[in-house]
Amino acid sequence: MKKKVMSVVLAASMLAGMTMSAVPAAAAEEEGKVLNIYCWNEEFQSRYMDYFDAKGLLPEGVTVNWVITPNENNGYQDKLDETLLNQENADADDKIDIFLIEADYALKYVDSEYTLDVKNDIGLTDEDLKDQYKYTQDIATDSNGALKGVTWQATPGLFAYRRSIAKDVLGTDDPDEVQAALADWTKFEEVAAKAAEKGYKMLSGYDDAYRTFSNNVSGPWVDEDLNVVVDENLMNWVDQTKSFTDNGYNNKTALWADGWNADQGPDGKVFGFFYSTWGINFTLLGNSLETPVDAGGKEEVGNGAFGDWAVCEGPQNYYWGGTWICAAKDTDNPTLIHDIMYTLTCDPVTMKAITEDTQDYTNNQTAMGELADSDFQSAFLGGQNHIKLFAEAAPKIDMSNISPYDQGCNEEFQAAFKDYFDGNVEKEEALSNFYTAITEKYPELNTPE
Repeated sequence: MKKKVMSVVLAASMLAGMTMSAVPAAAAEEEGKVLNIYCWNEEFQSRYMDYFDAKGLLPEGVTVNWVITPNENNGYQDKLDETLLNQENADADDKIDIFLIEADYALKYVDSEYTLDVKNDIGLTDEDLKDQYKYTQDIATDSNGALKGVTWQATPGLFAYRRSIAKDVLGTDDPDEVQAALADWTKFEEVAAKAAEKGYKMLSGYDDAYRTFSNNVSGPWVDEDLNVVVDENLMNWVDQTKSFTDNGYNNKTALWADGWNADQGPDGKVFGFFYSTWGINFTLLGNSLETPVDAGGKEEVGNGAFGDWAVCEGPQNYYWGGTWICAAKDTDNPTLIHDIMYTLTCDPVTMKAITEDTQDYTNNQTAMGELADSDFQSAFLGGQNHIKLFAEAAPKIDMSNISPYDQGCNEEFQAAFKDYFDGNVEKEEALSNFYTAITEKYPELNTPE
């Protein structure tokens, strides 16, 4: 109960959009000897170790302390919220210095006093930041126009498909021809029917297409009067998913479940998956192999489904995910934070190296443009230069409809309609259950019921 109360208090203060006076940056020689970094998995840790620490850029005598709390059951945010509430009175070596946030709840922390301005407080310049994709800065800009976070990645989405299945269903695995066949939702559903006739599933489960619909809504989940608004396009996802389920076009799985992972493996019979940048080079790659390899995909073609994948734009442009680096108020390491932020999110040499090494898509338009126009290839994707497609999709990302409540609304909406897809409730009851769940999670919100 204590955690829940503290979390509610923190959220209330954050959503009030309080302004803060600039925190004076300490001189480098006065900086702390412990850098505390809060995050939910080891992705940023690997980026830091490989592209900052490995270069010998950590000052002598500084210890980096990683506090990793998984996202499950809101664990990460609860831990972060409780610690931030005690930040001002904590001992210097116990204060949070850096913490990571995701797109679905970014505004909760961005529009608060707990994050520092990366320009005025940390020292990044407009020149440093000029090559980052605009949407990555939009999402981390507070209501007063201050940039509160930076990211090393951009996360446009594509549709990843099995080449062998595409050949069987469409007679081709060529990305341009497959894209022509999947260019809109009507065509996508027509291919789903053809795939079913051949014994394949178009998608694995209920959630696979969700982000493609939720990123193309006409307004935010919560309006300025704190009313929850279920966009028509979200109901389009409901209708399509119910149709796919009833027609046997999916395997009724859920994201991250064992069945969903297996559908991406060597024996999978699923046509394709909607994935953004990180999903392809981490999740899909790992699930596709019989023998695990590192994220860079340095493995011979022939291991499981390695080489049997390709990507195309799919029926709609979308994005999924992303991780932002924030500097915490009262940190005693502003100079070190500046160096980490610059190296990992602004330096084009580092950005290009990350993509070349891991195939992740990084947040530098010049570096990604160079790779898009080069002979860069992904062995995992059968020799395709997927960076070219990501480079075309990234500038189209629109973050204008995000809200501080996106994570909770998305999770509860998907959970409520799972019962409908399973045939346990009618559509109207599922919607009512969503409204109940979301007001329990966010009591300040208003719903039609």
